[in-house]
Amino acid sequence: MNPFLTKLGITLPIIQAPMAGTSTPAMAAAVSNAGGLGSVGVGAMTAEAARKTIGEIRKATNRAFNVNVFCHRPSLADPARESAWIEKLRPTFATYGAEPPATLREIYKSFVSDEAMFDVMMLERPAVVSFHFGLPSPAKIAALRSAGIILLASATNLEEAKIVAAAGIDAVVAQGYEAGGHRGMFDPAKPDECLGTTALTRILAQNLKIPVISAGGIMDGAGIAACLALGASAAQLGTAFVACPESDADVAYRAALLDRANVRTTLTTSISGRPARCIVNKFTTLADSVPVQEIAAYPMAYDAGKALNAAAKAKGEYAFGAQWAGQAAALARVMPAGLLVAELHAELERALANTRVN
Repeated sequence: MNPFLTKLGITLPIIQAPMAGTSTPAMAAAVSNAGGLGSVGVGAMTAEAARKTIGEIRKATNRAFNVNVFCHRPSLADPARESAWIEKLRPTFATYGAEPPATLREIYKSFVSDEAMFDVMMLERPAVVSFHFGLPSPAKIAALRSAGIILLASATNLEEAKIVAAAGIDAVVAQGYEAGGHRGMFDPAKPDECLGTTALTRILAQNLKIPVISAGGIMDGAGIAACLALGASAAQLGTAFVACPESDADVAYRAALLDRANVRTTLTTSISGRPARCIVNKFTTLADSVPVQEIAAYPMAYDAGKALNAAAKAKGEYAFGAQWAGQAAALARVMPAGLLVAELHAELERALANTRVN
């Protein structure tokens, strides 16, 4: 048995990605009950909502689960840039008979400065807490560790991963360029090395002493087996769970994901203000020709994005949503989350058996 899995309190090297806005308590509980590590993202929630969510998961499982928080640098208002972005979107809002917001708000508070969310983590003490976009202060890390919480953090390159390891985090999530949703880059102003999951997993496994969790473009047991062969201790899958009935994805998101012949993804900054991999839709196409520096910063841009999506949906148009998905989206399938974990395990066992035979 992998000692890291034992430490996590799971029996399978399968982690469901904490997809904010898509993962639900029901999904997290189902994955954990099936032997994997269920996850929920609370980066878009208030502290009160996060505590309620943790309580709902605990009603459905007595097993370990992961709670993910955002650790981006707190936003600095830039009224000129934000106003310019509002005006850029105004004609599209008008198409749906709506006005854009007069100003943009910081709709997501960073865990770095959210003391109420930190208090919830210390009070509720989920088995695992994971960080995205960076790390909180050393004091918060030490406090969470002293509370017996296992800590994970995303990294997109070796430099970030070394920072994670030096901070005393228990394991690093190697987020490959293929991954759906937001890139976990600590500083989005720096050049992105665009390392794929295979290369990043191997680089981190060869250079770090802490466990590595592969993430990005993994949709089946064969993909998990490949990551384990590269030195990963487990694999994290997100897009694979979006079409599960427990997901909060809306009908249009599911339809776009399951359109195997046409589903394509692109990395876009337009929806939220940070690079994120999304299914190609009207929002990503709208901003194809817009320089990144003209888009409002994260998360203010997300305020505009959510408003536009709501205006379009009110008129029956669902193609302006944050339809996050990884590059292997065409491999998505529909089944309950617990059954998917069982299927992934069976596929993993077959892949490992074939490797031994060959």
